Amino acid sequence: MGSPKALLPLRGSTFLGHLLEVIHQSKKDAESGKEIGCTRVVLGAHTKEITDKIPLDHSAIVLNPHWKEGQLSSIKEAIRSLKEVQTDGIILFLVDHPLVSAELVSELVGQFYASGRAIVLPKFGGKRGHPVIFASRLYAELLAAPAEQGARTVVWAHQDEVLEVPTNEEGVVLNLNDPESLRRALAGS
Repeated sequence: MGSPKALLPLRGSTFLGHLLEVIHQSKKDAESGKEIGCTRVVLGAHTKEITDKIPLDHSAIVLNPHWKEGQLSSIKEAIRSLKEVQTDGIILFLVDHPLVSAELVSELVGQFYASGRAIVLPKFGGKRGHPVIFASRLYAELLAAPAEQGARTVVWAHQDEVLEVPTNEEGVVLNLNDPESLRRALAGS
């Protein structure tokens, strides 16, 4: 993409800035009384460049020295960073899937609590998307998941505990990994 994905421009902000705003708005709009309690931003490559351009609370930053090992290594670092914090679950946002709304996130969190399911995720046009919520009882399995299959291994192992939340937000399935996909997505939004 020519620069760190977290810093790519999106709707007057950046990919990461937009996701942080979505999280912030979701906290304010939580109807159920349950909300996203703490935020972690897992950084690996381009850490200094990102933290120089996006104001982040130091307590939110998690450094992933193993970022070259892929997405699962970041998930594991995020979970490890929560050892001192009591959580019911973790909602995983991917920086290359920034086109989600605060309303959708609030809906996912509400459905997580209302359903009691271990995994809650959005579904658009028959496809599962992001962000995904995993109950804290699955942390050990996520930490033990093989790098080749990642968090999907845990989803596959708990198919009967997955709640798919239908949405009309195509952004949940759009992986913005190249300039052309970003251009198409922004033209359609």
